Amino acid sequence: MRLSTKGRFAVTAMIDVALREKLGPVPLSDIAVRQQISLSYLEQMFSKLRQHGLVASTRGPGGGYALGQQADRITVADIIAAVEEDSSPDSKDTARHTKAAASSPGKDMAQDLWDSLNSKMMDYMQSVTLRSLALGQLAKGVRIEEKPAPNRGVFKKPKQESVQRSVPNSVFALGQAVLARG
Repeated sequence: MRLSTKGRFAVTAMIDVALREKLGPVPLSDIAVRQQISLSYLEQMFSKLRQHGLVASTRGPGGGYALGQQADRITVADIIAAVEEDSSPDSKDTARHTKAAASSPGKDMAQDLWDSLNSKMMDYMQSVTLRSLALGQLAKGVRIEEKPAPNRGVFKKPKQESVQRSVPNSVFALGQAVLARG
């Protein structure tokens, strides 16, 4: 398994979404500002996360991303596997390396060590859920601002004040006003 910046950013962004899941869909632009990650980079990652069913998208005003599954069912390994092309143990790169090592007379002597390390890393990442990471952030004192979702594109008609007229509004009222003055 390969851990890269992309994987770290994906886990960070998913924690951000998990922390705000009760507030509705989270726009990527908000995550980009809070986590200081490029918006275009987030778009690429969330496209892959959506394809793997880890997030669901909502289009339009007030749209964004929400978790595609419950936070306690999503593991760090799931997130890494979704965004990293060669994160699975069966990847082409790993298979090519193993095949080359087996065919060479001076076989990679430390291959068993790397395989064991990879296995332990996978076991650990499969044991850590998104929910536990989000709860850990809350325990550290991370505050979630509860700003209401903006009503972009929704306009309310302004209330008009009633106007009291001091002049008669009909011929009969005009006649009565003339007679009353006279």
